[in-house]
Amino acid sequence: MTMRSRRETIHFGHPFRIKGIDRELAPGAYEVVTDEEMIEGLSFPCFRRVATMIMVPAAAPHRSSMEMISISSVDLSDAQRIDASAPRD
Repeated sequence: MTMRSRRETIHFGHPFRIKGIDRELAPGAYEVVTDEEMIEGLSFPCFRRVATMIMVPAAAPHRSSMEMISISSVDLSDAQRIDASAPRD
């Protein structure tokens, strides 16, 4: 099966939470990795998402390292929507 990974940087302007991560995350830029697999048998290339992961600073006391945590794409979208609608300081 053909797989591909997409990477993008997303930005949060406020502290935020995402379901599946047990702590509040600081505002800033976060790398998101999306793994997709090709749907076989079609006459054109088509991919479906099979995993979404976010890179976050590790929990204390290991703040200098990063963790890749599997999250739901829906939970990520919800966190982005909440961040975008939060009042600006």
